[in-house]
Amino acid sequence: MDPRATAALLKSWALESGFDRAGVAELGPLDHGDVLVRWLERGDQAGMEYLGRRLEARLDPWQIFPGARSVVCMALQYHPLYGEDGERQPEPRGDLWRRVARYARGQDYHEVMGERLRVLEARVREAFPACETRCYVDTGPVLERELAARAGLGAVGKNTMLLHPEGGSWFLLGELFLSLDLAPDQPLADLCGSCTLCLDACPTGALPEPYRLDSNRCISYWTIEHRGPLPPAARRMVGGWVFGCDVCQEVCPWNAAPAGAVHPEMELPQERGELTLERLLRLPREEYVERFRGSPMKRAKLAGLQRNAAVAMGNRLESRHVGPLAAALREGEPLVRVHAAWALGRIGGTEAWRFLEEALAEEEDGGVRAEIESSLGASRPPV
Repeated sequence: MDPRATAALLKSWALESGFDRAGVAELGPLDHGDVLVRWLERGDQAGMEYLGRRLEARLDPWQIFPGARSVVCMALQYHPLYGEDGERQPEPRGDLWRRVARYARGQDYHEVMGERLRVLEARVREAFPACETRCYVDTGPVLERELAARAGLGAVGKNTMLLHPEGGSWFLLGELFLSLDLAPDQPLADLCGSCTLCLDACPTGALPEPYRLDSNRCISYWTIEHRGPLPPAARRMVGGWVFGCDVCQEVCPWNAAPAGAVHPEMELPQERGELTLERLLRLPREEYVERFRGSPMKRAKLAGLQRNAAVAMGNRLESRHVGPLAAALREGEPLVRVHAAWALGRIGGTEAWRFLEEALAEEEDGGVRAEIESSLGASRPPV
């Protein structure tokens, strides 16, 4: 079959499998591989050392598997979402979900997109029995945005997100590598022009220059990828965010009125809708397992989410959070107790000081004790 006709056929199958857009990228060394190398050399990946592994394959996707000839890239819109009746899904209520990145409010996109990719893969193998395939969704040594840009699914923006004239940047990516020859699509032209709204709006300076993300200052990195205690500077940086951050997308002009899609899997499930910061901070493990089954937020694990909730409370400086934080300081895991103590010190006041003093008298963990002592110095009322 002619490579152009084959490409058109596979892209139509991708749409029938439930994706919103599809394009074909040719394989070969990346056009901007040197940018990735410099990014790694600067340490902009923060603690994500895995991004430097299998660097040869990242720089040259020909190496994904022997015989790879082309890749079909697919996009799945996760915002805005519409119901079957055409009505736009409302924004979630409560102080927690508005500080969770939109992509993470529904089912895990790895599972949602993976299932649709497997449907497409099976159809391709049935029609082309000799074809070898590999599927990827944010896994393996695949630079998804670079390939998707080659496939015409968007142009890389100054916030390093992929921008599409219709979908904005509210979409996720998946890839199907093939041993078939397919006619590639044409990349899109730059969409940013002189606009710097995303750079100006980033609350932590994680976008120090166009097309560069410094993960060391990125809220998404600290609330999702980082394990263990947050450094003091990072605690201030994350503000009220609990999982991820959407600021650079919210200000992008291409996201002012993006095209939507009907994907109920990406909506916030009803059973999670009433969760608050206070409840998350003290959520029992059994309830966590049930509430977050199939959620991308499980990547941070329960202790990580509770750490983030404590930090968000501390940054809000609201006295109503003192009681829940004091309970977490008595009952939580050491990681949670450390950040609960810090948050109480941030809020300050007589009540917070009393809870910290009581906790210090009983605390045995050295790291938690040190945080309590530091917080007492910050929150003790003047004599």
